[in-house]
Amino acid sequence: MKNHLKSIPAPKSWSIGRKDNKFMPKPRPSGHKREFGLPLTLLLKQNLGLAATSSEVKKILHNNEVLVDGIRREEARFLVGLFDILQLPKLKKSYCMVFDNQGRLSLVEIKNEKASEKMCQVTGKTALVGGKIQYHLHDGRNLISDKKMNLGDSLLLSLPKPEIKSVFELKTGCWVFLTKGKHRGECGQLKSLNGEEATYLVDGNEVSTLKKYLFVLSEKPSWVSSEDNKKADIKEDKKSSKKVSGESQ
Repeated sequence: MKNHLKSIPAPKSWSIGRKDNKFMPKPRPSGHKREFGLPLTLLLKQNLGLAATSSEVKKILHNNEVLVDGIRREEARFLVGLFDILQLPKLKKSYCMVFDNQGRLSLVEIKNEKASEKMCQVTGKTALVGGKIQYHLHDGRNLISDKKMNLGDSLLLSLPKPEIKSVFELKTGCWVFLTKGKHRGECGQLKSLNGEEATYLVDGNEVSTLKKYLFVLSEKPSWVSSEDNKKADIKEDKKSSKKVSGESQ
């Protein structure tokens, strides 16, 4: 099995220079679809600028703690997906994976105290014996709960042990994030639902989309009003880069 992809067939959501990079690392299978995630090696090299080569990436993963949803990951091709939490404890940095306003996967920095929880969307459910329900989430998790939730609702989960902290319904007034369509990466407040269609507000303007493109958020995220949501990449300063590289030697 090949461990790489050609840049051309790589998902459009990957922020890569297709002419400059002929081959891209093929991500390991995970709960996320390929278009909704990026391999760790790309994040450390291109998005965060903490490594220049695959060899440097391996050193960082081997000698430094890199956590995804609170669990240490050492596989360079591990797929970090939408709304996953990436932590670099030695740098005291935490990030969340989102789409930027050009529909490309990007990392936005979050407060370290927010790294112990993440948002997950209910994408399916199965009735079990005893009245409980197994909920299928967007990141591949399956949780059994007696809570009543509908498809499209979101959960706030604790990390690394996934426990439901809060449930947020897909309803008028909630904050939503667009995960598909021409408005992917946009965030607004839901105004109305009409069958499979939805209308949300962005800076007072109404935007129409499909209900299935919406991802409910717990609140208006801090990065929506900042320039971070308009950038495809987040570059760490040279000092931080040298610190990680030095510790990995």
